[in-house]
Amino acid sequence: MKTPIVQFGTSRFLQAHVDLFVSDAMREGQDAGPITVVQTTGSAERSGRLAAFDGSPIPIVVRGLEDGQPAERTEHVTSLVRGLSAAGDWSEVERIVVEEARFLISNTGDAGFRMADGETIGDDVPASFPAKLTKLLYVRWQKNGAPLTLLPCELLPDNGHVLRDLCVGLAERSAMPAAFVAWLREDCVWANSLVDRIVSGALEPAGAVAEPYALWAIEAQPRLVVPATHPAIRVVDDLRPYERLKLFVLNLGHTALAERWLADRRKADETVREILADAEVDAWLASIYDEEVIPVLLAAGIAEAPA
Repeated sequence: MKTPIVQFGTSRFLQAHVDLFVSDAMREGQDAGPITVVQTTGSAERSGRLAAFDGSPIPIVVRGLEDGQPAERTEHVTSLVRGLSAAGDWSEVERIVVEEARFLISNTGDAGFRMADGETIGDDVPASFPAKLTKLLYVRWQKNGAPLTLLPCELLPDNGHVLRDLCVGLAERSAMPAAFVAWLREDCVWANSLVDRIVSGALEPAGAVAEPYALWAIEAQPRLVVPATHPAIRVVDDLRPYERLKLFVLNLGHTALAERWLADRRKADETVREILADAEVDAWLASIYDEEVIPVLLAAGIAEAPA
């Protein structure tokens, strides 16, 4: 079975996000997926998940508030049909990227784009994810493969452009051909995107518990093609309003509550719902939104969530 999507990263988040969206699209008959998953690190814990990526249904428990009402249901990921390790299956990963891939998706964590100073690409399997990606793209280019669309989901601004520049820099530092560097920079499509969904629990050996709300906002650019059509996937002209709302509402609230939880030495297993049931904490957080966050959003021209 050919897999037009190759995903770097085995996270529960991706299972409850991109992988579930692609599964929904496939069930509708769209030409989307299936997906090969590549483990980029040597984590023994994550390597145990790879066997679960064989096309068998992976449960995603969707639990939370939906339209103001409590909701709980189990959905299933069926798009993951092959799990490989970059360390142990490099030649097969290389073959799939060369022969099958049309889209490359990644979510390699906070440290995913980190590289050693002066890292270059040689004969061995590279250490960092950007170097692994550059080497795989080089082999595809050598074999006259068509340019790919790359959709990084790592949480940093302009993630597509950041990853592109890292790969271009690696190629130049490794003395790869100028024609390949130009192919990387100009022919491949490097999409900036923002992902949003709270994944609150893990199921074994694969699967997750997630909130109903989900968003994958992808910034429009020439030649961009998305891997699926789905209500949670939006192609937008400008990612900044989405980034600001996520940063100043969701992330700020969680960070402020964590700081308060530490400062007050509250109980170890306290949940967000429980801490907000404390009227003093709830009023304290509301004052931060009222006095600091809302004025900043209004000044930035964001009076409501973008459509």
